[in-house]
Amino acid sequence: MASSRKSQQSPKSGKRIAVALSGGLDSVVLLDTVCKAQTKNQPSQIFAFHIHHGLQKQADDWLIFCEKLAKRYQIHFDFRLLHLIGEERGNIESRARAGRYEALADLCIEYGIEDLLLAHHQNDQAETVLLQLLRGAGVAGASGMPHSRVFDTKEGEITLWRPLLNQNRKELEAYAKEHKLKWIEDPSNQDVQYRRNAIRKTIIPALEKIQPEAIANLARSAGLLGEAQALLDRLASQDGKTIILKDGLQLKPLLELAKKDLPAANNVLRYWLRTNGLAMPSQERLAAWWSDLNTVKAGAQLEWAHDEKRIRFWRGFLQIENMNAGMWVFKAIPSSSKTPGIPSQLVKEAQKAGLITQKDRSGSEKIQIKANTPRKSLKNLFQEGDVPPWHRNAPLLYINGDLIAVAGVGLSYPHLVHSGPRVRPEWQQQA
Repeated sequence: MASSRKSQQSPKSGKRIAVALSGGLDSVVLLDTVCKAQTKNQPSQIFAFHIHHGLQKQADDWLIFCEKLAKRYQIHFDFRLLHLIGEERGNIESRARAGRYEALADLCIEYGIEDLLLAHHQNDQAETVLLQLLRGAGVAGASGMPHSRVFDTKEGEITLWRPLLNQNRKELEAYAKEHKLKWIEDPSNQDVQYRRNAIRKTIIPALEKIQPEAIANLARSAGLLGEAQALLDRLASQDGKTIILKDGLQLKPLLELAKKDLPAANNVLRYWLRTNGLAMPSQERLAAWWSDLNTVKAGAQLEWAHDEKRIRFWRGFLQIENMNAGMWVFKAIPSSSKTPGIPSQLVKEAQKAGLITQKDRSGSEKIQIKANTPRKSLKNLFQEGDVPPWHRNAPLLYINGDLIAVAGVGLSYPHLVHSGPRVRPEWQQQA
């Protein structure tokens, strides 16, 4: 889940850091400055991560370019492939961006990296502000991109940094020419059918004719709006003490707040959405939500689709659910850990024999998830765990024909061991 919390002013030296390397001017300049800034006393291990979107014919060449560049700097390199198939032009920008962040986070987790550097600069910030304003965004959207942001994952925190945010593209070009750097150009950046490109190619130049400092001023406005948003977040946190709970957004106190102060209630709702990584709803959608919430009855089931997620009302709470599919993954358990797991050898042999399968519920399955307890039906376990109805079609994991794991419920206790090489099956949603 993305968080708006800020961390220290810059990454600490002597740690592993990663640079998102596309091969373009911005990321090449960033990588060069990071590598040259290393101190002999406390050098950091530098990793370059490249995301292959597969959207351009030249994408394979860009991957090769980035890998060779990393070798030249004698730093670590890795990449991920994204498969964006069948996307409409209007949506592919946001999908590619979301997929890129997720892939970069996965790479950071794999290599134990807590600090990820991105090459967004002042022009990118100005374009973001204009793009958000044209969409009718509020303070949160118009505040643009922060200098740093912390992302919470199950494995820990990753801090995303934008060290070039106060530099404009002309300054980066001058640096690259001075240091004789080479980079690649993405031809899609010239396609004005993409909204960001249209802003870059048409609106920004027109504004600069009217106001020469337009880019810097827009970026400065973003910073001021970011400060205003921090105050709104603080207010939302205070107003939401009895509303934003572990189980979700509690409806009754939210409606009570809305009756007294609708802007404050809107602020709490937006804060909850943003801290859960969701986009801000339009005014029309927000008005429709309030209409539903003001008429929904206690026992009713209410559902909205928003930003590729489902927002559901159940037992007095609004909850967020991923709409996409997922998969079972096997995570190795450290030998020093006391966490029980499935024997690694059992899993390896079953994989070779093709005897690891995923199934949907048929209604008669039973599983024992605790010691000294009988096998129970999934229906009873879901009821005991107070699992919402829409989560009761949980995927099931079978190994050698035995039910091993149920997403959201647990693992089969008789199959667990507490020592030796072992793994723990986990169900992961696909973003």
